[in-house]
Amino acid sequence: MSLCNSKCNMSVLLFLFLTSAMLFHVPQAAADAGFRKWISDFYPVAAKAGIRKSTYRKAFAGVREPDPEVLEKARFQPEFKEDTWSYVDTRVHSSTVATGQQMGERYDAVLSSIERRFKVSRSVILAIWSVESSYGNVFNYPDRLHYVPRALATLAYADRKRAKYARSQLIAALKILQSGNVTKKELTGSWAGAMGHTQFIPTSYRAFAVDQDGDGRRDIWKSIPDALATAANLLHSNGWRTGETWGYEVSVPRKAARYVGKSKTIGQWSKLGLKRPNGRAFGNNRAKAVLKMPAGNKGPAFLMLRNFYVLKTYNNSDSYALAVGLLADRIGGYSGLEQSWQKPKGVLSMDQRREIQVHLKSLGYYKGEIDGNIGSGSQLAIRTYQQRAGLTPDGVPSHSLLKMLKR
Repeated sequence: MSLCNSKCNMSVLLFLFLTSAMLFHVPQAAADAGFRKWISDFYPVAAKAGIRKSTYRKAFAGVREPDPEVLEKARFQPEFKEDTWSYVDTRVHSSTVATGQQMGERYDAVLSSIERRFKVSRSVILAIWSVESSYGNVFNYPDRLHYVPRALATLAYADRKRAKYARSQLIAALKILQSGNVTKKELTGSWAGAMGHTQFIPTSYRAFAVDQDGDGRRDIWKSIPDALATAANLLHSNGWRTGETWGYEVSVPRKAARYVGKSKTIGQWSKLGLKRPNGRAFGNNRAKAVLKMPAGNKGPAFLMLRNFYVLKTYNNSDSYALAVGLLADRIGGYSGLEQSWQKPKGVLSMDQRREIQVHLKSLGYYKGEIDGNIGSGSQLAIRTYQQRAGLTPDGVPSHSLLKMLKR
């Protein structure tokens, strides 16, 4: 029995509200004036970093208020909040694999040049491109992009947790604008300032950006060669081991599960009974690897090698690095996971949701993209089909619906 009555519950809600307000503190009545004052007060800091007054004025011309969407998105980062199976499933599926292979053929000469220069496999570069910007598809939706100086100023002004990060990134973004590598109009990115096809934050751009196409500009927004080479340069500079994999899927005996998170050589793991479920041999038995079981006993296990941790220098998330590694394997022609994730009952995979859309489109009920995202258009199509089939029109994708559509 709960010891907290409704009054107590209201107190808890009020506490949570006030805590959130402290973290993202933008007084409503004075938000615009406060934000403009912050921009004005920040210029001496930018000037000390070498930013000219003309650059600063150009960067913030027309910027009058914080970007509210930035603060909303800052509250949710999928690679840290989604279950691993869900994060991987929405990024590693038949569509991302097929598109990656098509892009590999289209940019074969570019990728060959990048492989020779940076010694990073093309399949890894393509996987990063997919996970970061859906092979550049984000640029088809300009309304989802943010003007980087405004986004970073918003975080520096209103998000205490990210203020230090945002200030340093804002200085770097202003230096990029001042360099002439990108115009103000082109200086767009994510809510946190990640930019271009391969989503580089400003400081990383300044450290690793490459002019691969030789036009004198390091343009990760419009030049695919520059963007892909920049991603390869980051991995290479952080110690990518050429010719080595990122990790192995393994089956783990119950007695060895207590070593999760421990580092041993491949040979030592083999002696503890760990095997590749596809029956293939491991590579170098002397290589060090860490055992990870993202879903505990309810999903596949992995031995992560050095390159897995190099991938994490791109985004410090196990889910991110795992998704990139698995997608790279699939793009490179290797099979997918041998062991399945144990998903909640009734949950469809991304490929199954895409299959529902394909069937609905062939029947004339759906006119949107085949992307596996069940939005309002897909739900309307499902309800229309369900009504005509004499089913309850709930608009919910399900295994039974897919089975009926297949028939």
